Order: sequence, then C-alpha cells, then structure tokens
Amino acid sequence: MSTFPGSPRVLKGGIVLLDPSSFAIRTNGIIVLQYNPDTLTRSLKVKGISEGGDRSEALRLTGPPVETFKLEAEIDATDQLEFPDQNQSTVRYGIAPQLAALETLIYPDSATLQKNFNLSQQGTLEIMPALAPLSLFVWSASRIVPVRITDLSVTEEAFDPALNPLRAKVSMGMQVLSIDDLYFNDKGGGLYMAYQRQKESLAQLYQYGTLSAFGIKGLP
Repeated sequence: MSTFPGSPRVLKGGIVLLDPSSFAIRTNGIIVLQYNPDTLTRSLKVKGISEGGDRSEALRLTGPPVETFKLEAEIDATDQLEFPDQNQSTVRYGIAPQLAALETLIYPDSATLQKNFNLSQQGTLEIMPALAPLSLFVWSASRIVPVRITDLSVTEEAFDPALNPLRAKVSMGMQVLSIDDLYFNDKGGGLYMAYQRQKESLAQLYQYGTLSAFGIKGLP
C-alpha cells in the first residue's frame, strides 16, 4: 500500500456482535480484519416455486434469495512486532488472540455450557441451546448485513520459538440472515431490509439499455 500522504484512507471490513435481546453492541464485540481480503465471493440462490408447480406460479418468488459470502483474510504479526512495547500480547502469544476472537464466534459460551451441564445434573429435561450474538458483516457503510457464520478454517503458516502462530490465512463462510430467518419488525430484520433497499437504490443508478443493443427492434 502506498504511504504517500495524499493516499485515501482504506476502510476495514469486519464483524460486529450484537446482543440478541437488546441489539446493543457487545463488549469487545467489534472484530476488525487486519488486512482486507483481495476477493469477496458472493453466491445467491433463488427462492421460488419448486419445479413441477402450477404454471401460474412460475414467476413467483417465495422470499429473498439465500445469499452467502466467502472471504479469505490474512493475519500477520509483523506490524505489531515492530513495536513490542505497544503490543505485549502479540510478543507473548503471536496472533493467537486474533485467531481466538474469530474462532470463538462459533463457540457457545463456556459459562453457558457449564450452566447447562449443571441443569442436566439436577434432572432438567429440556435445556435450551446456547443463544449466540447476532453477527453483522460490515463491508463499507452501504453493506452492513446480519449473517450466520457457516464455516471457518485457519491455516497457520509461521511460528515463534514457543510455537505461537505468527502468520495465518483465514477462510470464512457466512450466510446472510434475511427476513425469512429474523423477525421483520425487530432490529435484525430492519438491518436486513436496509441492506436490500440499498441494493435496490444502487440498481436505480445503473444505466439500463435498449433493444437496439441486441441488434433487434422488438420482441418476436
């Protein structure tokens, strides 16, 4: 990246964690990617009437598409190790804290696991699964979308003498949570609707073409 003083400041992407009940940002709930990935892969699967249905239903959409994100991010301790006095945790543990922050996104809280175990020992028959925070994938001000992290893989590539990781590549898969997954009238549903409306606004900026671009004057 250029260090020229006039270079634009590059914004970072990342994850924001909200309390699932109050929708307030959780303490230590903002995870900023150290380096933005070069590529972000998105996939959209249409939700429509299944094959073999009534012909009058062929064009009907049953809901927003199932949208997924896939990103490959890099984490490197080099920058932090240049200033050891300011980055004691990196000196001691390498990038393990950053990796742990990402990995624990898909772990139920240990205190909840302990509580559920204690309840099971007391004979409780039905124990609710642990409730995870609501994750928001933030990729600029125009793309803030609720997601479920579906998969996470880590490739550690370099280590210090104590075998703490110093460099790693992280692959993260996410599924967008739409109004088919969230309550329409709560904060989660509102965040999704804002995301979809932003897409519709961007689509209006596109300069649509004419039939002459296809070399035809009209449809058969």
